[in-house]
Amino acid sequence: QVQLVESGGGFVQAGGSLRLSCTASGRTYDDSVMAWFRQTPRKERDFVAAIRWIGGRTSYDGSVKGRFTISRDNAKNTVWLEMSNLRPEDTAVYFCASGSYIRTNSNDYNYWGQGTQVTVSS
Repeated sequence: QVQLVESGGGFVQAGGSLRLSCTASGRTYDDSVMAWFRQTPRKERDFVAAIRWIGGRTSYDGSVKGRFTISRDNAKNTVWLEMSNLRPEDTAVYFCASGSYIRTNSNDYNYWGQGTQVTVSS
């Protein structure tokens, strides 16, 4: 089992920045990839970004590329999502997830955090 705990969500005006963090505990060696997804009411969870623990290869959804940065600290088992130039359409609950491969389908991830709300006002 892997436990994931997110923090850092909040309320921000359009154009502002937020940093989300996700700390993993438990059998963290089970999975090689950490990812961020986001979800709005009545929609599925959409892929945002992912990173490999080893090597640090990253992947981003096109809607956030150039505005969001995913990074990790292996020693702290922590992944961050730096979000800048935020837009109202970025408003969602953000979840971190762990899995074996970088995939954009939420079904391919094994463990999930509880989510953290990000609200961007216009």
